[in-house]
Amino acid sequence: MDDTLLSVGTEITGDSHYLRALTDMADQRTVVAGAAIYSENGVKLLDKGARIDSRLYDRLVQHKLREPIDRHLSIENPVDVPALLALTQELIEQQTLPAMLADALGSGARLLAPLRSLPLPPPMACKLTVMRDARNALFQHSLEMMIVAVFLAIKSGMSEQDCTAVAAAALLHDLGVLHMDPAWSDPDHKVVGIQRKHLVAHPISAMLMIRDTQAYPRSVEVAVLEHHERMDGSGYPRALLGADITPMGRILLLAEVVAAFFEKYDDMPAQRLSLVLRLNHRKFPSALVAFILPLLKEEVSRESLLMPLGSEAPQQIELLAEAFTCWEQLKAALPKDVVASVPAGSAFAFADSRLLALQKALIEAGSHPQHQSELLVHLKEDTMGMAEVALVGREALWQLQSILNASHRRWPQLAQRATPTDGAVADWCDWAERNL
Repeated sequence: MDDTLLSVGTEITGDSHYLRALTDMADQRTVVAGAAIYSENGVKLLDKGARIDSRLYDRLVQHKLREPIDRHLSIENPVDVPALLALTQELIEQQTLPAMLADALGSGARLLAPLRSLPLPPPMACKLTVMRDARNALFQHSLEMMIVAVFLAIKSGMSEQDCTAVAAAALLHDLGVLHMDPAWSDPDHKVVGIQRKHLVAHPISAMLMIRDTQAYPRSVEVAVLEHHERMDGSGYPRALLGADITPMGRILLLAEVVAAFFEKYDDMPAQRLSLVLRLNHRKFPSALVAFILPLLKEEVSRESLLMPLGSEAPQQIELLAEAFTCWEQLKAALPKDVVASVPAGSAFAFADSRLLALQKALIEAGSHPQHQSELLVHLKEDTMGMAEVALVGREALWQLQSILNASHRRWPQLAQRATPTDGAVADWCDWAERNL
């Protein structure tokens, strides 16, 4: 493991937001210190048996603790294995995605079986309890992702022991988010600067917390670290290519996307997800996608919900065309010898390859802006067809945004325009920030 990567995770992981959530939770349920709590320099902050509540926040946050506060806490009604089994069963009975996966396996019992031997030491149980009470949407996401991950593990032929490890990795993958400002999850809040650095580092932070418990195999640590990687190397934090991503990491990265679509969209989540998986086939593990795509058939017609989507298509096509044209013009303005000698790991090479890959994917899907204007004439009265064009457009625009975000994240010096090629990328990013 890269020492630089680990130092970033250690640096980014702060305690203030987690301590706030934990002490606020302790106002609602009994939380007691099972051992004395000391600061790093040996000052006793709390005696064994002391009751934790929000009044202690200011005192605790002023000190760096000798060891994580959740290592010796006793919590009323914690998240434990019986609670996880009950909550997972409830999701299978009430939510579309878990029910669909259980039906595909023949019963929910197969999804539940690996959870029965799930290791859950006190620090993990505490963090999950805080997540359940203070960040419930994050907790529900972790549960649904766990169900998808176990499904994929079972379909892949993994042993029950490995399925249990997959369940643990999926359940714990977002522990690092507990240490971030909750404002990041507000859809109206733009994540920039240090907050974006926190977001990118959260897989590292979660991996370090899991490692600290010494309760899980290394495969769990690595899978958690990899849950935002992509098969084409466009993910983070290490930009791994598919061959370098572990089997469990591949399961997690796909499970994250599958769960997110059913959480985010009330209308047509299956159709939206199917389009994304087909349009981005280079990003996701094809062997695992093959277990999901057959399940993503719409059960009923939703034409009334689809109608408003079609109206977005013309504007999306125009915006995509402008994005590609802007890049081609900036690229054409550079001397040919400069373009030919661009280093493989440069910002210019990254932006150029990603934009070309997106155009190729759109061409393969019959959805490139060059083809869509003519297509819209034929689809004008076809509500379902117009909606599918709009859905593809939404995904393509999201990918443009991800190219912009990755460029800023990986090359923060772009704004200095130190080279002509950096200047071209910076100019395209400026256009994207104004228009996307």
